Amino acid sequence: MKKLQLLSIIIVAIFLLTACKQKHQEQNAMGEPDIIPVKTASVSILGVPDHISATGLVSTEDEAKYAFKIGGVINRILVQEGQFFKKGQLLATLNSTEISAGLAQSSLGVEKAQRDYSRAVNLYKDSVYTLEQLQNTKTALDVVQKAREAVAFNDRYSKIYAASDGFVSKKIANEGEVIAEGMPVLLINSTEQHNSYSLKVGVTDREWAIIKPGQTAKVALDGYAGRQFEAVVFRKSQAADQALGSFQVELKLNLNGLKPAVGMFGKAEIATHQDESVMVIPYGSLVEADGNKGFVFTTVSATRVKRVPVTILKFDNDNVYLKDKLEGIDQIVVSNSAYLNEQSIIKIIK
Repeated sequence: MKKLQLLSIIIVAIFLLTACKQKHQEQNAMGEPDIIPVKTASVSILGVPDHISATGLVSTEDEAKYAFKIGGVINRILVQEGQFFKKGQLLATLNSTEISAGLAQSSLGVEKAQRDYSRAVNLYKDSVYTLEQLQNTKTALDVVQKAREAVAFNDRYSKIYAASDGFVSKKIANEGEVIAEGMPVLLINSTEQHNSYSLKVGVTDREWAIIKPGQTAKVALDGYAGRQFEAVVFRKSQAADQALGSFQVELKLNLNGLKPAVGMFGKAEIATHQDESVMVIPYGSLVEADGNKGFVFTTVSATRVKRVPVTILKFDNDNVYLKDKLEGIDQIVVSNSAYLNEQSIIKIIK
């Protein structure tokens, strides 16, 4: 009996010691939270010249697809791809057999209608024709005269004449082909203006909003290595390119007499002349970045931090540029930011 009581006392004592030890450990865990070592740095403000980089292809200010107004057999094409031409120069013709026959037929119809009308006038004077019959013959004459004008107009556009100085960038059809009305025969680029060459580049929607006509640019063309050309923004598209999703901006090139090939690749640096003073922070200080939004931690005492929202303007290889200044904040946490919240206790280390 005494042995049983002694055993019971020992078991109770072990249980109490274990419970006290666990309680002590729990108090240490709850009463003494971890201290997170962090480094801080001063925020800086920099003047950042805003330049926009873009790439594109050389073109001319005006492009056109020359075609015949009517269909037929192509008789002659008088220019080749890459060939320059002058305004008013004959470029291509259709076979005129069918067109000449139609013109002759319409002329014969006019002559007959004219005879019928002259006869009707005389018969009306003799009271043989009524006024209605006279008016009908006059209407018939007017109809065939208008039909002849239409055929003569089509005859004029059975030939393609250059509307301006330029060159042939692509010959789409060849002699002897049967072509439908309005189908392109020649793709041409106009060079009527002395500085008609341009570089068409694609930019983002934000860059499109910043770029204004008249802003200057520096352009490098792959075909002329080591040379830079002056350029000016002269036109912006008002709709995004459906295939690429970017907006098109055209830069007029000053090539000093050079004539590059259409389609040549070029790189442009567009100066928007909008110098900005922005706040700069290191990458390590930014947490929970989402799009152009994020957070940084700033110290409010030697042991406490505060989370501050920021708006991101852009990035480079080392820093984050903020759109808005952090008013009243000169120190931010630049290490271990991912482990912090506003209840954390910190220790600032050098």
